[in-house]
Amino acid sequence: MVEISIAYEGGLRCSAVHGPSGTSIQTDAPVDNHGQGAAFSPTDLAATSLGVCMMTVMGIVAKSRGIELCGTRLIVKKHMSQHPPRRIAAVDVDLFLPIPTDHPDRGLLEKSGRECPVALSLHPDVKQSITFHWGVE
Repeated sequence: MVEISIAYEGGLRCSAVHGPSGTSIQTDAPVDNHGQGAAFSPTDLAATSLGVCMMTVMGIVAKSRGIELCGTRLIVKKHMSQHPPRRIAAVDVDLFLPIPTDHPDRGLLEKSGRECPVALSLHPDVKQSITFHWGVE
C-alpha cells in the first residue's frame, strides 16, 4: 500500500505528495475545462501513467534478459471524448526503441509493455493504440 496525500489549492489546482518519497506534483484543469493548463491535468496523468508503466515493465524484462533500453523514448497522445460523459476515449502510444527489428526478445518486450498494470487497469472502452518502432536511434 502506498499513501498519496492530495490537497486542493483552489483555482482548479491540486498538489499531491507521494508518501514514501515525499516527491510532489501539481495538477491543473485543462484550458478546455475551465483551467489554465499550467500543469498536467488528471487525465494527462492517466495517459502519462500508461506510458511510464509500459516503459518500466519493459525495463524490468529487459534488465532480466541483459538488454539495454537506454535511448528508448515514448510519445503518448491522449484523446478526450467529444460527447458527455467527459472521459479519456483513446490513447495512442508510439515507442521508439534502439533495438534491431529482428531481436529475439522483441515479442516478449512488446507483450510486457502491452500488459503492464496500467494498461490492464484502464477501462476496456479506452482504446489503446500501441505502435512499436524498432531500430530507431
